[in-house]
Amino acid sequence: MYPDGLCRLDDTTWSRCLEFEDVNYQLAKPDDQTAIFEALCDMYNAHDASIGMELSLVCRKVNKADFRKRIEIAAQEDKFDTVRALYTDMLRGQLEHGNNGMVKTKFLVLTIEAKNSKEAKARFSRIMLDALNYFKAMGALAKVLDGKEWLAVLHGVLHPDGDPFSFAWEWLAPSGLSTKDFVAPSSLCFGTAKTFGLGGKYGAVSFLQILAPELSDEMLADFLKTESGILVNLHVQAIDQTEAIKTIKRKITDLDAMKIQEQKKAVRSGYDMDILPSDLATYGEDAKKLLNKLQTRNERLFMLTFLVLNMADTKQKLGNDVFQAAGVAQKYNCSLVRLDYQQEQGLVSSLPLGINQIKIQRSLTTSNVAVFVPFVTQELFQSGAAMYYGINAKSHNMIMLDRKQARCPNGLKLGTPGSGKSMSCKSEIVSVFLTTADDIFISDPEAEYYPLVKRLPGQVIKISPTSK
Repeated sequence: MYPDGLCRLDDTTWSRCLEFEDVNYQLAKPDDQTAIFEALCDMYNAHDASIGMELSLVCRKVNKADFRKRIEIAAQEDKFDTVRALYTDMLRGQLEHGNNGMVKTKFLVLTIEAKNSKEAKARFSRIMLDALNYFKAMGALAKVLDGKEWLAVLHGVLHPDGDPFSFAWEWLAPSGLSTKDFVAPSSLCFGTAKTFGLGGKYGAVSFLQILAPELSDEMLADFLKTESGILVNLHVQAIDQTEAIKTIKRKITDLDAMKIQEQKKAVRSGYDMDILPSDLATYGEDAKKLLNKLQTRNERLFMLTFLVLNMADTKQKLGNDVFQAAGVAQKYNCSLVRLDYQQEQGLVSSLPLGINQIKIQRSLTTSNVAVFVPFVTQELFQSGAAMYYGINAKSHNMIMLDRKQARCPNGLKLGTPGSGKSMSCKSEIVSVFLTTADDIFISDPEAEYYPLVKRLPGQVIKISPTSK
């Protein structure tokens, strides 16, 4: 790993990693969803056969103590400190219900062949710029990771409990250690067929067998909804367009030859030569449709390897997690199959590094690959003087926002009568009162806020033609 974020996988293979944030895909209007989907298709089409792509979606636990600290309302030495303690407990209770204890991060790792680091850097500078522009078109914030940030990601994957990561480049030379030593888990054990040991935990890698005739864009989101740590990896490798067309034409020729054989057999046996085995007829139609897509539409052919890595504290919990993930696959008419005697290769292929050692591939067109949309919904969870604004309807996580950090700190509440506008304003006033030392001014023509102002010892000033 180089400090600037370039990684040498072997003598000629180099990779770089890009982290991107979520966008509100599942809640977007159909037109906006289509625009995101088309931008995703364009991004896949832009990478030729010399560039390997790995989409890595990591859902892992964070250190619980650190996470609880983020929801801590500091005492202000007044008579409301007991209320602050109660309010903190309420927020922490809400935290337990959602899955805010899980951090979901999304990465795109691109891999190329190059003779040396200079050549790799020159080529990556253009490739990464293009990738950032595609994410910008989708409305997702993205950044290229430097070496230390990428090592922190790998450390997080290999230490599922959320142990803190400490590393500095100047430590390498005097210690004689390599970057691998700082991210490696305390132990790795590959002895059994279907599981492996990782620093006192158990893990299992499975691959997705895509059997469904049609795929859904909610599949990835459902995998990431699980309550436990999970890593979903899609290794996508483009096939050269002319090579893909040649291959399909060869297949069609083979099928036609088989059809002629069947017809000859039919004539010899004395029955109708139009009666063909149903498989031949179906495959022939499918192959022609695929060829038509590649030649007339803006589609390309890709090889996809879809891996799912589960990690848990006990073998029983791991079995339950794998069963749950298999249930998600079943829902979309696919099946999740454990990798037998390939757990080590599966773990290496599941790390966001751009290496794929699992040769179980499925060919899909651009739009079929892009159906695995990596976006669900944006999360808002800020620390500091952040206010509680309720629960995200899609992910059931807490919404914590510090308006002072927002680009536009103003707010406007709209709704039908009785939908709870003034209630949410009162709740926000209480949050501001307990969390910050700010002054609160209320202009209240309806006179509905004065009981709250009296309860939080404030001053009520009546303004009317007859008031003092």
